[in-house]
Formats: sequence, structure tokens, C-alpha cells
Amino acid sequence: MSATPQPGPQPSRRLFLGMTATVPLALTGALGLGATAAHAADSAYVMGYFTESPNGLGADYGLHLAVSTDGLRWMPLNQNNPVVTPTLGAKGLRDPFVLRKQDGTFVVLATDLNGTDWTYDSVYVHVWDSADLRTFTGYRLLKLHDMTGTHSWAPEAFWDASRGRYGILYSSVNSSGHNVIMVSYTTDFRTTADPQVFFDPGYDVIDGDLAVGVNGVNYLYFKKDQTLVGARSSSLDPGSFTVFGTPAAHGGTEAPTLVRSVTSGTWYLWGDTYTPNGVFYAWQSGDLAAGTWVALDQRLYTQPLNSKHCTIQPISTTEYTNLVAKWGAPAWNRLKSYNYPSRYVRHSAFAGRIDEYPFDPYSDSQWKLVPGLADSAGVSFQSVNYPTRYLRHYSYNLRLDENDGTSSFAGDATFHRTAGLADASWSSFRSHNFPTRYIRHVNYALRIDPVSTASEQQDATFHVGY
Repeated sequence: MSATPQPGPQPSRRLFLGMTATVPLALTGALGLGATAAHAADSAYVMGYFTESPNGLGADYGLHLAVSTDGLRWMPLNQNNPVVTPTLGAKGLRDPFVLRKQDGTFVVLATDLNGTDWTYDSVYVHVWDSADLRTFTGYRLLKLHDMTGTHSWAPEAFWDASRGRYGILYSSVNSSGHNVIMVSYTTDFRTTADPQVFFDPGYDVIDGDLAVGVNGVNYLYFKKDQTLVGARSSSLDPGSFTVFGTPAAHGGTEAPTLVRSVTSGTWYLWGDTYTPNGVFYAWQSGDLAAGTWVALDQRLYTQPLNSKHCTIQPISTTEYTNLVAKWGAPAWNRLKSYNYPSRYVRHSAFAGRIDEYPFDPYSDSQWKLVPGLADSAGVSFQSVNYPTRYLRHYSYNLRLDENDGTSSFAGDATFHRTAGLADASWSSFRSHNFPTRYIRHVNYALRIDPVSTASEQQDATFHVGY
């Protein structure tokens, strides 16, 4: 029976698995380095993910894509709707993985699971072929092993040059009774062979992510308890990896994703938290061999709306441009607070405020920045989920009101975008009819005020993104 998404807050599978050691955990993957793919130089990135939100309003278990020019700030494609949806097995996916194969084309793998039915057993994963991530062909289920009563969760593929085959990593519970990272080999992603344990340190390990051939060393990051831990090996042989380094975490953290900057060589480690569910955190390192990570300022990165358990693959500028041309940029924006970068501008009970992401209704934080109602050189904030309403000031407080068509309303709902008062690469918004006042937050509530101090300038600075 296929799993069905349930409304309301969903428990992490990690919490579920803490109650029973007979259900496997997930495995994710990021980059298979060292491949000889025939494609233009990498200069941008694509992310694959599925979506969930606290009360389930944003849950969608299809393949979502986002793109980025810096690997940190992401723009969801197709209005954050899926670009392809499974129709076999459980008819839903989690934990997608995108691999650029040796011939330069892509293969997409994903867990066969719809929603959060952690008891759903499957020896299969979803597979699509794609030349460009604009079309998807050859959709099929791929069998990975013959073990019964277990999953094949969060597959990741890598090229093993010594074997002349691709390895597919995944998470299952084997005869040990706990979660191990398995590997099965393939040449065509249509059949697999030689399933065996790839990594088992003697305790539950989940969410493995592999970086291949980094200065002659291979690195495997995985989740142990609530932390992201590293292991390394000079070979890709099953059983050869040993734990090293200092774990990274921010609350209950899972789904590590290793990414190397295509411009600076800096390494980033992304982690997906489940306390609360669905917040990505990122760390950086100049050297994977050091095994230490520094938390990245949340001002520097923004995940796609409601994204979960990501995969990140470098792409060329042409591929980036073609993806945006095919799937389109969002017709809406989100605004992130400068001095509270975990918070976004939203309306709640029609009052304007900044609240910590994630929340439902998530659409309360989506805005169409349209030409100013009183001055087309300015901007007005049209609500996505209440499109007849605009953010306006009333007694200096911001609230979401119906446009009554009056010039007074138009003036109250029009703002002029300027360079950010605290950071010129961000934005501030000056009131049209009270030009000495700017949108700012006070105790998380939005209002228009004169701004002079450094603290007030930070309150009045926002990043316009997605």
C-alpha cells in the first residue's frame, strides 16, 4: 500500500528510528568528484529537493529544482512546484540525488517513499535519465538488493574508476540489526549487482554523503545521533572508511551535503535540521583533511522555500540559463531580515511582522513586488495568498489591507527601494508619503520609523530573495 502524506507536524524518521532498530534510515549524496564528464566549465549550481512545511501545507514529494550562481542563495524553479513526479511504487519520493555521469548527462535517483510512512518497505529506488534537467526520460524503479523488511533509502551514486562501474550508496538495516550504508554497483542504472556493506562503524549510521578523489582521499559524511560526522579512506573499497574530525550540528541535524565552491575551492557542508523540521544550516572549511567546520552566517545563504534533504550539483552557465528559461524564475519573493536572518517578512492575522522560518501558512511570506500604487518608480508589496491586499502603513504600523482604490491607500502602500542602510548589497524601503521613515521591525512587528542609529539601520535592512 502506498504511503499518504498526513496533515500536521511530521516526526523525523530519525525519531521514529530511535524507537525501533529494525527500520533503516536515509542516505544522501552530494558530489562525485573526479569524473571526466564532457561539459562546459562549472560556474553555477543546481539543487534537487522535496518539500515539507510544519503543518504539511507545503508538502510535495516530487522532484524540485533550484539554481544558484554562488551555491549559497537559491532560486526555486517552476514556482517551487515539482518538475517531475513519481508514478510507480509509493508514487512519491524523498531524498533525491543528481549525478552527472561520465558522458556528461544526468541521472536522478530518489527514495521510493511518499510522505512519512517509515514502515514502508522497498528494495527499489526511483530513477530518471536526463540530458539537461529540462526533460526527464526512462523513468523506472531500480532494484538494489534482496533483503526483506527494509528500505533502500536516499540513494547516492558515484563513479568508481577502479571498478569501471558506478556505486550506488543507500541505507538499509541488514543482519546486524542496525542501520548501515550499503553499496550496489551498476553500469547502466537499470540493473545492479554485488550489494554489500559499504560503511558500518558498529552503530546506526545514516545519510551518507561522499566526495571522491579530493587530493587522493575520499570523504564520507554521515549522521550519527543528531550530528554530522566525517570518515575518510584512500580507496573506495567497502569497509575501508574510518571516522575522523569534529562533528558539526545545529540542533537535530541530518542529511549532510558536501559541496566545493567552483570559484574559491572552499568546501561547504549543508545540514538539514528536524528541530524544527526543514531548516538548512551550512558550515565552511578550507580543507576537508582538517575535519573541522565553521558555521556560516545565515545572512550569506538562503534555502529554497520548504526544501528538505537536498542534493547539489555544479553546472555550467549555459545549463543555468537553460534551466531558468525552461522552468522560469519565481513570480514572488521573500524578504529576509538583516539582523535576524532566520526571520522573514510575513503577515499574520493581517499584521506585518518578521517570524522565524519555517512556519505555516508559508505563503504568508510570499510577496509580489509590483510597481508602486502611487508611483511606478516605487514598489508595493502584493500578498500572494491574499492578492487583493497590500502591505501598507496605518498609524505607522504595517498591516495587510484591501486596496480600496484611494490615493491615500496607494500612498500608504508605496515604498522606494534603496541600498540597504546597514549593508548596501541588501535593501531598505523608504515610505512614499512619509519619506523620512523606513520599513523596520520593532519587537518583530513591522512599522515605518525614522532611522538613525546603527541598530535601527539593521532593523530596516532586508534581503530580497526567494
